[in-house]
Amino acid sequence: MGNILKKKGDKIFLIFGLFLFFVSTAFLIEGYFLQKQLIEIYEKQESVVIKDRNGETIFIKPNQKGYWAQYLNEIPPEFKELLVKKEDKLFYEHFGFNPWSIFQAVFGYLGIGNRKASSTISQQLVKILLGKESERNLKNKIIELIYALSLETYQRKEDILKMYVNSVYFGNQAQGLSEASRFYFNLSPDLITKGQILQLLTTIHSPSENNPTKLDNKKSAILLADILKVDNQNLIIVNSLTVKENIGKYSHFDDSYFELKPFVENLNENKQLTIDKELTERVREIIKRNIDELKPKNVQNGAAIVIKFPENEVLALIGSPNPQSLESGYKINMLDEPRPIGSTIKPFIYLKAFEKGLRPYTLIEDREYKYITALGFPLYPKNFDYKYRGQVNLHYALSNSLNVPAVKVLEYVGLEDFYNFLEKNLEFKPVQNWENYQLGIALGGLEMSLFDLSRYFTIFPNNGVLKEIKIFKDGAPLSEKVISQPKYIQLINKILQDRKTGIEQFGFKSELNLFQENYALKTGTSRNFQDSLIVGFTPDFLVGVWVGNHDASPMDEISGQIGAGTIWAQIMELLLNSKYNKKTPFDYNLIKEFYRDGNIEYGLMNDDYEKILNALKEKSLILNPHDGDIFILEENTQIILKAKEPVSWFINGKPLSENNNIFAPKETGYYQIKAKAVGDGFQETVTIWVTQ
Repeated sequence: MGNILKKKGDKIFLIFGLFLFFVSTAFLIEGYFLQKQLIEIYEKQESVVIKDRNGETIFIKPNQKGYWAQYLNEIPPEFKELLVKKEDKLFYEHFGFNPWSIFQAVFGYLGIGNRKASSTISQQLVKILLGKESERNLKNKIIELIYALSLETYQRKEDILKMYVNSVYFGNQAQGLSEASRFYFNLSPDLITKGQILQLLTTIHSPSENNPTKLDNKKSAILLADILKVDNQNLIIVNSLTVKENIGKYSHFDDSYFELKPFVENLNENKQLTIDKELTERVREIIKRNIDELKPKNVQNGAAIVIKFPENEVLALIGSPNPQSLESGYKINMLDEPRPIGSTIKPFIYLKAFEKGLRPYTLIEDREYKYITALGFPLYPKNFDYKYRGQVNLHYALSNSLNVPAVKVLEYVGLEDFYNFLEKNLEFKPVQNWENYQLGIALGGLEMSLFDLSRYFTIFPNNGVLKEIKIFKDGAPLSEKVISQPKYIQLINKILQDRKTGIEQFGFKSELNLFQENYALKTGTSRNFQDSLIVGFTPDFLVGVWVGNHDASPMDEISGQIGAGTIWAQIMELLLNSKYNKKTPFDYNLIKEFYRDGNIEYGLMNDDYEKILNALKEKSLILNPHDGDIFILEENTQIILKAKEPVSWFINGKPLSENNNIFAPKETGYYQIKAKAVGDGFQETVTIWVTQ
């Protein structure tokens, strides 16, 4: 009989053991997935943080709850000690719940007793992550218990505590200790005092009503010090007014977010940018200071970009002197606004001309020319100073930014070819139809944003390769496109680097003359002084600057040199004295020197010098009038006749008296005006119309 009972007992014990085994195994499996669910929720609640290239925070994005949450990897020891002492004294002893507290909760829900049970830190963490903080009933208590046991089974105590500290809400959209300490006290968590720790601890159970911005928070912190037996003799507790002042100093957005918003606003993960936050701040200060000084000259706005080579990394983007200001146009990112780019287009025109066979030493006539626009009106291109220089070479013409030679060079390149270069090679999209620009492109009428213009300019320091602008440090490899061969790029760089040849336009003393000679630049001024631009570079970095008004109103004679140039020079000096200046020299290994009339000029190996020198030479005599000119017949109408060299003049085949260069028509009609060179007898004829 005893053996039978023993066998039955063993069987029951075995069944019970198997039951416990399966239950515990099921719990372990289910518990793993439960705690994994909590971990996933926890990880998703951390705010996206965008940092600069040096790890400085630029932008913190609110999480799905609308809270700001920056997670700590290490909890300050003093905060940890007082937190556990206040919230869960047995945290390191229990297994996620306090048995006595559970019994109290059960009795309370059964109506036996009126003392409410307190949750452990693990249970509080579960409530926070599940979003059940306000739902207090027996069912939720059981769910919390199961999740808490799951956490305790698979996570270390220190990890649970860290998750709690990073998840607990402190009011005013501040989640976690890191955010709360910065928001309320403008201090990192490891620098807050014991008194400030008490202020945050007393906030936990009433974050909206008793946070440090409230008057009662200070009293509650002192009371908590007594409860926790903390010496309150030397406690530094911040009053609510000071807290509110601290909040005014703290922001989740650096000013540079204004320009970076299109790049980062939709990011869902932490990113490090190529931007240098400190450099950006200093560049913005330079722009603001100079714009303030230029305001009496009707200047309101300015923008700048800094790009690092060879990576094409953006170091600074400034589209407004002060994005926080309500001043005119300060809320507009002028980096991205298309504006007429003036003479900054000329290096691209000359680049295409060099590809087609011209060279810096090629001669060109800087004189008055007449063109008929698409609308049928005559166009007489003028230089910036309304003067003509006669015969010059292309090096001189580009160095001094002469308009008339630029028009002739563009004419040589061909409008269709240049349109294709811009649209297909550079992938530039014009604001207007190409027909509206024509030769006016050489006179600065083409609109482009400073961002795009600066990017296109990177082909010169990048040996003819156009790269995408890089703004994320861990971004995908940049796409590259060969725009021109290095030998032609070197010719342009040689001219843009030459400060001596451009003395006529810029003077011996100029803001553009820097202490280091290893740089190149091109200025630009649009019609009626509406825009002042400059793009300059070394082999290590590029700086582009625009100055003007957002509404396109004209400035008071602020040229590219005076307006944008002054800002550019100050930014360049900042960079030349920075770690970004590697003093990399320009490469001119493909250029050949030519000597003419005691001067050095530059071309390429195997150039047919004499042929290229005179490639644009015109056999023409008459400077005025132009073929097709129309004159009004009045009582004293006189037409001044001008030629490039001594000539004899003929009107409708009849000679004018010797040394006479004035034609006074007496009646309306067509007139053929012929000039015959005194020397070689070369002749040229133009036809004019005299009408009433």
